[in-house]
Amino acid sequence: MRRTAASPPATPTKPNSRRAESAPSGPPANPKPARTRGGDKRERILAAAVKVFAKSGFHGTRVSEVAKAAGVADGTIYLYFRSKDELLVSLFEDRVDKLLVHMNAELANLPDAPAKLRRVIELQLGLLEGERDLAEVITVIIRQSSKLIKEYAAPKFGAYLDAIAQVVVEGQNAGHFRKDVSPHLVARATYGALDSIALLWALGRAEQGALVRSAKQLADVLLRGLLP
Repeated sequence: MRRTAASPPATPTKPNSRRAESAPSGPPANPKPARTRGGDKRERILAAAVKVFAKSGFHGTRVSEVAKAAGVADGTIYLYFRSKDELLVSLFEDRVDKLLVHMNAELANLPDAPAKLRRVIELQLGLLEGERDLAEVITVIIRQSSKLIKEYAAPKFGAYLDAIAQVVVEGQNAGHFRKDVSPHLVARATYGALDSIALLWALGRAEQGALVRSAKQLADVLLRGLLP
């Protein structure tokens, strides 16, 4: 499993290196203690960044504040992320990673393309339910920098759109979906609609449980529009 969303600095100091293993001596370690600590530390940094970004905004946040919230030294941040920009992009990419994992696990067990497209919509909104800070970071804060918006074209995001487009292609080949629409247009429209719904929810303009209801309604609208 890849630990970081980006390459470490020019002189790499991996979490399982001797430099990172400066913890006090204790009971004998298991076979993979350093790798586990490194992964946990990266996750702590990402979780802390979500809270700090949501509270202070991207431009109002200092790396030292993220480090303090994560319980690590300031310099530790740079072992995993080269800049604050890269940290924010990594949050987005981690979100896409989770969606792809869930999609790959669940879509293979569904009977047809309409059921798969409905599940894609449920997954994206369902994974945000109860995580308003994350929704705000993904939908609001990442828009504050045109440089970061360009990162939407990163390979992982492209892979996510490709996965949705492939569901549409499957439906077209099986006769479930109309063939006069571009699969990637449907994929982008689906993501755009989901992003807008999550944005309103993150801003507090939708009550708890609204994401689940919105997922069903959006799926109904899209699937009807795709009928042959």
